[in-house]
Amino acid sequence: MNSVTRGLRKGGLYLILLLIAVVYIWPFLVQVGTSFKTDAEASSSSISPLPLTWSTDAYQRLFENSDFPLWFTNSVVVTLLVTLGRVFFDSLAGYALARLSFRGRGVMFAGLVAVMAVPGVVQLIPKFLVINQLGLYDSYAGMIVPLLVDAAGIFIMKNFFESIPSSIEEQARIDGAGSFRTFWSVVLPMARPAVITIVIMSFQGSWNELSHFIISAQSPELTTLAKGVASLASGQLSQGSQFPLKLAAALLMTVPVALVFLLFQRRILNNSEGAVKE
Repeated sequence: MNSVTRGLRKGGLYLILLLIAVVYIWPFLVQVGTSFKTDAEASSSSISPLPLTWSTDAYQRLFENSDFPLWFTNSVVVTLLVTLGRVFFDSLAGYALARLSFRGRGVMFAGLVAVMAVPGVVQLIPKFLVINQLGLYDSYAGMIVPLLVDAAGIFIMKNFFESIPSSIEEQARIDGAGSFRTFWSVVLPMARPAVITIVIMSFQGSWNELSHFIISAQSPELTTLAKGVASLASGQLSQGSQFPLKLAAALLMTVPVALVFLLFQRRILNNSEGAVKE
């Protein structure tokens, strides 16, 4: 009887989890299905995930009658440069705060934590003023440079570097390695889980960034995927509901982020991977 009761409870738990999973996955299924519907069918059966008549017209219009390829290219360029920059600068700053002794280090770290507590929307106007004053407005530099360093990334790298035994660095210095050589050749390879975490966070954050690109550029040639899809969703580039067109653009925008996450999900921050036997 006890085994039957446990089986029923376990089955009930799995059923609840399945229902929760369906609730979360259903909007994505509707998005995929609607992108392959006709406009008329999407308006009449908007919550059905399976189209009665499969059509790729939305994708054809997206690539032939819009600037989607340009938006995609701009997003790829900006995202790759921002991701590489954040990995390098966040790691360098995190290592300095974790290992180097210099005056004001505690104050600097406190300021870093304070920056993390400030909502990003509050920084938009000061960020615009700085970008404009430096002559970077409406350029790739204005879109990329302010995103090259991230307070949360520095915080993550600092905490991970502090978990690495300092004896490893001491041995490297005995062998004649300087501070940067020790960081680059010895410590940074050991921080691979944290680095991969920064890669995922940076890629996702810069790929989906919208507010910063709105205040840093206005030329159509510099429109990113997030701005372009937002303009589609607001109806600026089309007449009527155009649900298949909008959801096709949103689906294609989701694919790169999903691929990056699936590729690196097993290597996300794990302190045990950086552990060293002594």
